[in-house]
Amino acid sequence: MFFLQIIKMAIKGLRTNLLRSLMATLGVMIGVGAVVAAVSILEGFQKDILSTLESFGADQVLVVNGTSNRHGRSIGVNSLKPTDAEAISRNHEGLVKNISPQYLGTVQIKNLSTNTFGPALGATPAYTKINDYHVADGEFLSREDVRAKSMVVVLGSQVAIDLFGSLPAVRKNVKINGKRFDVIGVMEERGSIGFSQVDNQVIIPLSTAMQRMFGSRYLTMLVVQATTAEKMSECIRAVETTLRTEHRLKPGDEDDFQVFTQDRLKQQLSRITLLLAVVLYSIAGISMIVGGIGIMNIMMVSVTERTREIGVRIAVGARRSDILWQFLLEAGIISLLGGGLGVVCGWAMANMLGEITQLLEIYTPPMAIVVALGMAIVVGIISGIYPAIRASRLDPVRALRYE
Repeated sequence: MFFLQIIKMAIKGLRTNLLRSLMATLGVMIGVGAVVAAVSILEGFQKDILSTLESFGADQVLVVNGTSNRHGRSIGVNSLKPTDAEAISRNHEGLVKNISPQYLGTVQIKNLSTNTFGPALGATPAYTKINDYHVADGEFLSREDVRAKSMVVVLGSQVAIDLFGSLPAVRKNVKINGKRFDVIGVMEERGSIGFSQVDNQVIIPLSTAMQRMFGSRYLTMLVVQATTAEKMSECIRAVETTLRTEHRLKPGDEDDFQVFTQDRLKQQLSRITLLLAVVLYSIAGISMIVGGIGIMNIMMVSVTERTREIGVRIAVGARRSDILWQFLLEAGIISLLGGGLGVVCGWAMANMLGEITQLLEIYTPPMAIVVALGMAIVVGIISGIYPAIRASRLDPVRALRYE
């Protein structure tokens, strides 16, 4: 009962200097908001990338063009060719189940007066087998399409809707970068495969993309599917050995390609996430410290202004522990209120950022809210300890004479 009286007195003390109390609350609110926003963005980023990596099969090896260090700068090196895919497939039938050479470019796709921009993927029939990604209407590219450099295209589900609406697209034609293509199929709705939003892409024969559209001799990537996940390590070594032989690299020469697997990509993600966490949490931590300093300053001013009140209370029988608890409770109430408002503001800020950019998936774990509120209370109590101790140790005689 007596403790409830102390709480009431603490609240009354805060209401007496409402504006000053609100300013202290604002400092804590900003700090907690920064913590919640940082956690939401980081967790959302990690969750989004992990889901993307999960769509990249555990039995797949991704090979991309490498880099070369020249004059202290990292420069991209084009090295992968369609013949590399043929060599890998030919030499390692027992290790390689499927191999998909790919070329990626950006194009304008037009149907009458309707047009859109998006990625064009040059691929082979193996593309659907590796990714378990199939047509919803019509048919996919054939070996003959690739061999003959046919001007045919398979539309992503969203591209078909953008260009044709609810009308059928198969056996119609579109223009890609001004060249006429016959639509032979429309893919099923899938969302993403790896880092590609496949619903927004068009797929054309690899030879057509490289020779008739973009005039390139080099691939963008090779995707190799091992026969089993257990043979991944052996498959990676075989791919690396074959590519070095095909590219005529001597012992000691640096690879002119890069090999990635799901595990390697996850390891890189962990390093990136750790770096982002250090940066974001450092900023949030500084904000919390600033908020704590604000509480301490305001509590010190409050102690000075209420010196005479403290002297009167001690003179009429209040214990020094009662004075200590009152000022600690005032600091705790400020930090708890600021923490609650900070959680709401941080969550709203993170979601607003996600809506504006359309790039971030925001996720706020419940534990982050609990931790943020706990941090706010701890910071508030720590910041209020010195002012509370100073108030409880005031000499009542000198306090009563204070003007």
